[in-house]
Amino acid sequence: MARPTSTLLSLLFLLSLLLLLFQFRQVTYLLRPLWDTPPPPFSLLPHFNHPNLSLPSLCRLHGWTPRATPRRVFDAVLFSNELDLLELRYRELLPSVHSFLLLESNSTFTGRPKPLLFLANRARFSFAEPKLLADVLPAKGDPADPFAAEARHRAALNGLLRRAGAAAGDIIVMSDADEIPSPQTLRLLRWCDGFPQVLHLQLRQYLYSFEFYVDMRSWRASAHVFHPRATRYRHSRQGDALLADAGWHCSFCFRKIEDFVFKMKAYSHADRVTRRSHLDPERIQEKICRGEDLFDMLPEEYTFKELFQKMGPVPKSFSAVNLPLSLLQNAERFKFLLPGGCRR
Repeated sequence: MARPTSTLLSLLFLLSLLLLLFQFRQVTYLLRPLWDTPPPPFSLLPHFNHPNLSLPSLCRLHGWTPRATPRRVFDAVLFSNELDLLELRYRELLPSVHSFLLLESNSTFTGRPKPLLFLANRARFSFAEPKLLADVLPAKGDPADPFAAEARHRAALNGLLRRAGAAAGDIIVMSDADEIPSPQTLRLLRWCDGFPQVLHLQLRQYLYSFEFYVDMRSWRASAHVFHPRATRYRHSRQGDALLADAGWHCSFCFRKIEDFVFKMKAYSHADRVTRRSHLDPERIQEKICRGEDLFDMLPEEYTFKELFQKMGPVPKSFSAVNLPLSLLQNAERFKFLLPGGCRR
């Protein structure tokens, strides 16, 4: 009787080992609360705003001092293929920004050749042309180390800051094209003194469109009081202060399925595409309308409670309140970004 039992146990062990090998990433994410610890928490700063409050009153509500003249704001982004979000960004921030700085490469972070989409569509942004400084970074992508390629792209933006004439005391916004600070946030930073020299921006996180609200945990966007010797362009944690509810982050918010496929193969986490079916257009469309993860990944959480809470699709939101004004003013053109517009 012992032999069949031993054989069965061996078979179960082999099956478990194979399952672990093929689902190693999922098992790793499932057990993340056991092997990883969260970063130190931010110091969350309250954010006050109302259209009927004067700027001096708003500054004082934050514990800051009103300025006699506004600071200049330089908005610096890396561009990949986010044409629609870039247009919304520039329209939303145009009155508040002194100079838009944009860097585009002819290769992706994973070393794939990439068309210069911004250059080909620059006429679309003619409304921002007087404030626009754009440049191209020649290809040197390393498919073996996409994060090193991404770091090189971001470092190149320092040269654009110098060319644009950024001076001590100016505000430098460092964020991706899909991380859009609100005009109210920039208004505060232009007209108030007393906030931290490096201020991270808490953004409302959305997935695929503003129909799928995720949470308030987007923090990588930041605003810096420029110092020529100390300020360097980065997209990682650089301080402990986080301004609450400071804008919007719409991730994978594309108009066409082909743009989703491009992003999935191009960005630093392209290794998450583990099978050919991940790039199937019909499957991607279904995932978008259901609010499900494109890569079938488990949530990246540090506690089992948060992990289980985030499992499954993102719930749909039917609210179009507190969204970018430029989006609502052009709702017909950008209906794919609004509740009910999931079909691409």
